[in-house]
Amino acid sequence: DQHALYLYFRDENIYVQRVCRMDSGTRFSCAVTSNGFYGFSHRPTGDQPKDGVTRPMTAVRAAGFTKGALRASRKRLMSKKGSPMYLCSFTGTQKMPGLRSPLRSKGLSGRRIIFSFLSFFFGPLHTTYGSQFPNQRLNLSLLHPEEKIRQLEKKVNELVEESCIANSCGDLKLALEKAKDAGRKERVLVRQREQVTRPENINLDLTYSVLFNLASQYSANEMYAEALNTYQVIVKNKMFSNAGRLKVNMGNIYLKQRNYSKAIKFYRMALDQIPSVHKEMRIKIMQNIGVTFIKTGQYSDAISSFEHIMSMAPNLKAGFNLILSYFAIGDREKMKKSFQKLIAVPLEIDEDDKYISPSDDPHTNLVIEAIKNDHLRQMEHERKAMAEKCIMTAAKLIAPVIETSFAVGYDWCVEVVKASQYVELANDLEINKAITYLRQKDFNQAVETLKMFEKKDSRVKSAAATNLSFLYYLENEFAQASSYADLAVNSDRYNPSALTNKGNTVFANGDYEKAAEFYKEALRNDCSCTEALYNIGLTYKKLNRLDEALDCFLKLHAILRNSAQVLYQIANVYELMEDPSQAMEWLMQLISVVPTDSRALSKLGGLYDSEGDKSQAFQYYYESYRYFPSNIEVIEWLGAYYIDTQFCEKAIQYFERASLIQPTQVKWQLMVASCFRRSGNYQKALDTYKDIHRKFPENVECLRFLVRLCTDIGLKEVQEYATKLKRLEKMKEIREQRIKSGRDSSGCPRGRRDGSAGGDSGQNCSAGSKGERLSAQLRALPGTDEPYESSSNKEPDASYVDPLGPQIERPKTAAKKRMDEDDFADEELGDDLLPE
Repeated sequence: DQHALYLYFRDENIYVQRVCRMDSGTRFSCAVTSNGFYGFSHRPTGDQPKDGVTRPMTAVRAAGFTKGALRASRKRLMSKKGSPMYLCSFTGTQKMPGLRSPLRSKGLSGRRIIFSFLSFFFGPLHTTYGSQFPNQRLNLSLLHPEEKIRQLEKKVNELVEESCIANSCGDLKLALEKAKDAGRKERVLVRQREQVTRPENINLDLTYSVLFNLASQYSANEMYAEALNTYQVIVKNKMFSNAGRLKVNMGNIYLKQRNYSKAIKFYRMALDQIPSVHKEMRIKIMQNIGVTFIKTGQYSDAISSFEHIMSMAPNLKAGFNLILSYFAIGDREKMKKSFQKLIAVPLEIDEDDKYISPSDDPHTNLVIEAIKNDHLRQMEHERKAMAEKCIMTAAKLIAPVIETSFAVGYDWCVEVVKASQYVELANDLEINKAITYLRQKDFNQAVETLKMFEKKDSRVKSAAATNLSFLYYLENEFAQASSYADLAVNSDRYNPSALTNKGNTVFANGDYEKAAEFYKEALRNDCSCTEALYNIGLTYKKLNRLDEALDCFLKLHAILRNSAQVLYQIANVYELMEDPSQAMEWLMQLISVVPTDSRALSKLGGLYDSEGDKSQAFQYYYESYRYFPSNIEVIEWLGAYYIDTQFCEKAIQYFERASLIQPTQVKWQLMVASCFRRSGNYQKALDTYKDIHRKFPENVECLRFLVRLCTDIGLKEVQEYATKLKRLEKMKEIREQRIKSGRDSSGCPRGRRDGSAGGDSGQNCSAGSKGERLSAQLRALPGTDEPYESSSNKEPDASYVDPLGPQIERPKTAAKKRMDEDDFADEELGDDLLPE
């Protein structure tokens, strides 16, 4: 058996182990092994050199080294009386019995030493302490101070990493908590290190990283005051090198706070502290300064910054911002030059030919397939998309102002783009030109511009034909719309907009099944085509497939959460499914999105009215009237509501407004006069009837009201009105004899009137349908579109029944009862007033 030359005690919680030999005849030297543990080497005294330098230890047995010598050394480990050795763990200096000088731990400066003597009997030299006492552990307070500091540094670094990971995952609150915890532990670490070592040995890099992470987390959580204070601590500490660069972050915070003057100040301070060799950093700071100048309206200073950037290191953002600055001051020539500079900015991306395999080599094809959509390729796509967006936006911005007309300006931009690396954008600019014509409602020019693309490539042709189809559809020229929709579909079968337009033209022709097929195909090509999904829901409504329509609109609602049109369609489908509670619930959501939509409010009021909740119905109808006071249906309902509740004077304003909206409808003016009469204002009622008679001299009902009122009041005009009434009745009788047929053909009988003002036999279909929404009093009124006729089978009758119903009885009081005048009793006129 080979005995190991290195014997050590493996115990991960005991970092300082030393064997103090009481017998001076044997030496033990404490050695640090390669894995970080303290071990013990033993050499027989007989083989030790006289000069005290130990022999180098190797993995092979040295010459003259025998087991006997090893066993002899083991015997000398024991004292003469067989007393055990002692394991000493200490952190300072302490005199020990039998030692002339105190033992000192190298590199330690503590004033107190703690000894923990663990008695054990040494077995074979190759047996470790941990194997004999596996459950034995020392207190953490016995650790070496340097080891404590290392463990604390490790914990602080772990907290900083966890904070950064939480921030990248979007958990900003947890990231801030971890950063604060790291700051607390780092302060404890600094205090401990100051007690053990000199101040210059403090880990400044760790302190810097902790403070910087804490400031970043404060800024991410929009705690800007705390972030600025933390950055100030870093910047003011002269021991941190390059801390002045953090003034850029402070400037960004001031920019978010809209404190632009301080933002510019800190940007310039950071720019002064960055050497000229860091060109890219300086360019970015100057770009921030230019953006801040734009926000403050100092366009000349912004132009200076961006011009410097474009001369040193041109980029897309600086070029676009330069165009914006010149646009703000209205310099046409500078706008043109800046646009040319923007076009000339290099993209620095690989050509698409790189991703096309030049041969049939499988290895090469595999590599190309792997890099075709990797992160670098995606970054190139994003950069190219951003460049195209900047160029298109800049062209649309400056085209209307750089020349006398926007068309000439667009033509100049198109020519410049065609001469650059963005040739494919020229067609898009032409289409944008057509769209601009549309916004100016110049449809002819838009159509002519789009027709120029009929001979272009398939993608551009499909886009132009789609727009042409849309234009003709808006003009109700469905044949032309269908023709161009077919052209768009044939040019690009996978164009969802073209398929949707084709479905629209088929829908307009009434072929709903075929329209649904086109919408489905558009959805298969692009599942995010919300227009096709909405239209297919409308198609299912037309086909009375309400469940499928509801499913489409609910899917669309999951995509467009706050779309008012989608919410209304869902409510309408539930109403068609005779589920008013669900319809009201979705209408409430609609009102929360568009609280001023009068149609939605009136719809909700109608649902509450159908459920019998008059108070809620009145609330929503009144809100609808407040936002749109010209809706006849709402006005009609409110007037009827006030008549039902016996507040006729409040109904007058609604009927007066209705008479203003429909001045040719005598019904509203008759209602106004009746409300005056019911409220006790007889003179105002008489004046209103006279005014109605002047406007409608052949209105029989108005004459009957005038005859009755004049008779009751005792006016002299009664004979004049009675004569006019007889003449009109005779004319009506002659007209009735000429009418042969056609009254019952519409399905809504237009029977002869019985001479009573309360009769409803003369109402037509329109008046009858509206009568369902009115109260019983309003239904008693004559039709608005029907000529007033009298019965040829009866004698003319001037009797009158109030269309608003009998007058309510006045409350009885202690005053003397006076005879109530029955102003509108059903009694016949005198013989002299009846027709001959």
